[in-house]
Amino acid sequence: MAFEPVLEELVQVLKARRHADPKSSYVASLYAKGLDAILKKLGEEATEVVIAAKNGERGPLIHEAADLWFHTLVLLVHQGLELEEVLAELKARFGRSGLEEKAARQGRQG
Repeated sequence: MAFEPVLEELVQVLKARRHADPKSSYVASLYAKGLDAILKKLGEEATEVVIAAKNGERGPLIHEAADLWFHTLVLLVHQGLELEEVLAELKARFGRSGLEEKAARQGRQG
């Protein structure tokens, strides 16, 4: 399944909306409100994913997961990060034990 092109296309739309009129675009309105508003929305979406998962219904979970991914991409664009940076991080972790990866992160922080 080739989903990366969809994500790349979405990121391009989100980048274009940085300069749109906040009255004409939901994304532009988030950017205009700033980081705190974006983070609040991201937190809300994460909570909705948890609730949908807990309720065990496939459709709502898919919908909420899409919302969470969308708003995560909004945050990345707002922060000037590229999708490729996140994908590279995931690729670097591939084939590595999650326990090893966590231990390596803790070693860098300590």
